[in-house]
Amino acid sequence: MSDDEGISRVRIKFILEGLGEAEGELVRFKAPRTIDMIVRKLPIVGRIALYKEEIYFEIPIKMGEEKAKPTVETGTIAFWPMGGALCVFYGKSQPYSPVSTLGKITKNLEVFAQAKSGTAVKVELLTSPAPAASESQ
Repeated sequence: MSDDEGISRVRIKFILEGLGEAEGELVRFKAPRTIDMIVRKLPIVGRIALYKEEIYFEIPIKMGEEKAKPTVETGTIAFWPMGGALCVFYGKSQPYSPVSTLGKITKNLEVFAQAKSGTAVKVELLTSPAPAASESQ
């Protein structure tokens, strides 16, 4: 990974109690102020709420809209300013009101479909495992 890629993309992990883990990537140019605030607060814990084919949970951040959109693609990670919540859209649903898109789930999106209201969730930085073999050796 180049230094530029490390600065512009932040890899995160969602841990859903009793269900498993998913990985995602926050892309700074999508909402740089919001992403910076979220990254500074990690790890974040919460309890999942459900809306159509979306999970969301309140996080300790109050931000207005930043490049907010009324529609999203499946797999989108977003911040919902109206609810002060982090959202993951695992199905075909759309936001209740505009959201600031932050990135995408990159691994195990299907775990969110198993979540129930009240499921504990933790979001943390994903630390990269050391490369198996480096070309610079």
